[in-house]
Amino acid sequence: MNDAASVSPVDRAGLRQRVDKALTEFLANQRIWMAGVDDALAPLAEVIEAFVLGGGKRLRPAFAYWGYRGAGGVDSDQVLGALAALELVQASALIHDDLMDRSDTRRGEPSVHRRFAARHRRSGWGGDPDGFGDAAALLLGDLCLVWSDELLHSAGLEPRMVARARPVFDEMRTEVTVGQYLDVLTQVTRDTSVERAGKVARYKSAKYTVERPLLLGAALADAPADVEAAY
Repeated sequence: MNDAASVSPVDRAGLRQRVDKALTEFLANQRIWMAGVDDALAPLAEVIEAFVLGGGKRLRPAFAYWGYRGAGGVDSDQVLGALAALELVQASALIHDDLMDRSDTRRGEPSVHRRFAARHRRSGWGGDPDGFGDAAALLLGDLCLVWSDELLHSAGLEPRMVARARPVFDEMRTEVTVGQYLDVLTQVTRDTSVERAGKVARYKSAKYTVERPLLLGAALADAPADVEAAY
């Protein structure tokens, strides 16, 4: 039986495909822009496209979309395009997280800093391959964060909708960044308290995965206060 109840909320309304389409189009335009700067930027565009489009559950846009619809928002491709910006925030967090954790892989593929280090070795460039890989990953993660802002603004939403969403989007990105710092700090201070672990989990993961996307959708829909409180 293939009724609506059996379909994942991530796949209803064609969400996953529509988010991927928005990301594909946005990144293709960014590739064109970078090609106009220098051909040497082509590998950067390739890696970021492979990383963003090559996997991920699209949970954050789904929570934001259903938060928007639950608050009375009307479906549109422009809304989905704006919510796809959450995937660029996620990409930035993962790239930086892998770098800080010295992870070799992500989703079964080499992590970004390892990809660029390998490129350095294959090309026989001077200097430290790992240092080059680290620098490239740091910059690529930053670029994803910058582009998340650009996608939110360029998706075609009415300015008043973007203005309502802006404070939630800004606070979410601040929260995940300080949550990551608390995680790093916890490792060196060896704070094993339940309080600290809970705070790290909430700010590094839970808030920007569920709570803030829901509230972002609510803000786009101009939800009343009781809906925001429920979310």
